[in-house]
Amino acid sequence: MVGLFWITADAVYVGAPPGTEGRGVRLTGQGVEAVRGGADGTGGRTWTWAELRSATVEGAPVRSASRRRLSLAVDTVLTVALGGAIEPPQMILRLETAEGAEELRVHSAAAAAYVEEEFILSQDLLARFVDGTASPVTLAEWGRVADGTTPKPPARQALLREWTGT
Repeated sequence: MVGLFWITADAVYVGAPPGTEGRGVRLTGQGVEAVRGGADGTGGRTWTWAELRSATVEGAPVRSASRRRLSLAVDTVLTVALGGAIEPPQMILRLETAEGAEELRVHSAAAAAYVEEEFILSQDLLARFVDGTASPVTLAEWGRVADGTTPKPPARQALLREWTGT
């Protein structure tokens, strides 16, 4: 995971990858794919980057680094005390097109919350995907080399700055 993106060797997702319900939002070099349905990922909808005027994430849990650590500790205690996993918060990927807005619900991939700087850099990167100055292909290439690892926050922020050109 880097910022708002879950990056695997095969795909880049906004938020968490499709779970047991089979819903998720995949980013490709061509555009955005709302994945719905079974294991084959069928039944979704796609938008090309050229069709989009903007893409933003709303409702993401965002905290400062110190508050994020505290929230993670509290969530861990609650999970142990309640005897199971707590459902991750939902966020909305809002896509603006010439025809209007589309809202796609995705689960947060952050254990407790996203670090504020990562959230801001991720929003900037989404904007760059839309305007064509960056591509999710770059993230996918990194994912093939990273082999499922999640870097520490400073390294994630450095990657996002590199990908946004800032």
